[in-house]
Amino acid sequence: MTQRSPFPVLPYLLALLFACAALIALWYGIGRPVVLPDAATPTHKLQCASYTPFGKHQSPFDKPLRIDSAQIDTDFTQLAKRFDCVRTYSMTGLEAVPELARKHGLKVMLGAWVNANPVDTQTEVDALVQSANVNADVVTAVIVGNESLLRKEVTGKRLAQLVGEVKAQVKQPVTYADVWEFWLKHPEVAPAVDFITIHLLPYWEDDPSGIEQALDKVANVRQTFGKTYDKDILIGETGWPSEGRQRETAVPSRVNEALFIRGFVHMAEANGWHYNLIEAFDQPWKRESEGAVGGYWGLFDADRQDKGVLAGPVSNLPNWPFWLGLSGLLAAAALVLSGRPASSRAAMLLPVTAAIGGACIAGWAELATITSRFLGEWLWTAALLALNVIVLAHAALALSARRGWRERLFAWLEARGGWWLASAGFAGAVLMLGLVFDARYRSFPSMALLLPALVYLYRPVSGPRRELTLLMWIIALGIVPQLALEGLFNLQAIGWAATSLLLVGALWRGVSQRT
Repeated sequence: MTQRSPFPVLPYLLALLFACAALIALWYGIGRPVVLPDAATPTHKLQCASYTPFGKHQSPFDKPLRIDSAQIDTDFTQLAKRFDCVRTYSMTGLEAVPELARKHGLKVMLGAWVNANPVDTQTEVDALVQSANVNADVVTAVIVGNESLLRKEVTGKRLAQLVGEVKAQVKQPVTYADVWEFWLKHPEVAPAVDFITIHLLPYWEDDPSGIEQALDKVANVRQTFGKTYDKDILIGETGWPSEGRQRETAVPSRVNEALFIRGFVHMAEANGWHYNLIEAFDQPWKRESEGAVGGYWGLFDADRQDKGVLAGPVSNLPNWPFWLGLSGLLAAAALVLSGRPASSRAAMLLPVTAAIGGACIAGWAELATITSRFLGEWLWTAALLALNVIVLAHAALALSARRGWRERLFAWLEARGGWWLASAGFAGAVLMLGLVFDARYRSFPSMALLLPALVYLYRPVSGPRRELTLLMWIIALGIVPQLALEGLFNLQAIGWAATSLLLVGALWRGVSQRT
């Protein structure tokens, strides 16, 4: 009977200690609270915030659209503690806003949605005029259209006509709201309005500004408009996203949102600017048209919980202990599955491999809670999670002193190793094509494929040669264009490029195994 070698306790424990410390450092580093100066004292109310009433599972595209007045009432109870006013964008479904605003001591900048459908537009405008006249004590201004020129749904001439029609019927000042460049592109609109409403969103600029330059960008544009137009200027939208993909140097995060909002409020108050922050609450429905980032501009989340944007310490991941715990449980499961390491070298690699696997699986799951909205997206997420669990089990058992059921399970996984690699390659090719040809609203999914790339690069498995070769070339040829699109300062893009390069190496080694 063959005697088993002694359990390599010391290298195993040292590697386990290192792995635990690395997991704690990873998740605490992401979620640690950051202390910043507050936007204002609790007794000082901010000027205005964009308000749309939709909750986590609601959308303006729901038919028929029904917004419970009690929901708006609850929202206004919360907003009235921090703001003097709310800005709305549409009349449909929001008919109760002025009455409820009056109840809570809020003023309203009332908006009508202007689009390419003249019937819908006229319905909105008629409702806007009626509500403004009935609620003159609450409605301080009316906004005829929001970014209609940006969407190319109306002409500047038609927009000016609509503004003129509304001005003739209401006593409040009338404006139109759009991204600042479109005021310069359509000079016929400015003479028609009583004041100019510009949107300043440095994240969405064609040349995005990083958080360090974002406030300077806002200040420069606001000062230019103040000198260019002999009319009051309202910064009708400004803010920063708390989640989503990086654009060049512009990184969405809760800390960056707080940095921007708090810095902007101090700057605006010091300069006497009129402003409206976007937005009161996260709007997950916007992910459908704007990607993950569209749903996370709120000062409060979709559950109406404080995100820490305005005051107090702020964390990029407040529930980081949960993700740390999940990573640890996954790593522990891998270690239990593997059992006794095969050698002293395996004893050092096992805890590290388990920690990497746990971090990747938890990291991909955390990203999926931000990016996934529809059934198809959740199924894609689940498929990649399952692949990562299989790969982690395969890697753990490869380092194990296998006997009995462990040997049989490993043999089953090993026989299908080429298909696990091919599945990772297929996912990588699909994701790379999306990021090259339709990148604007896609997040970088590095955590979904980092584990398979590392495992099968270190320990190659053979697979279907033609398929692996094709997938390898699709991914490889996308790396440079994808980096060129994103810029060399986009760390998320660089992370994806590095993961892709590792996956290319794993696929190449898989092809080489068959030659």
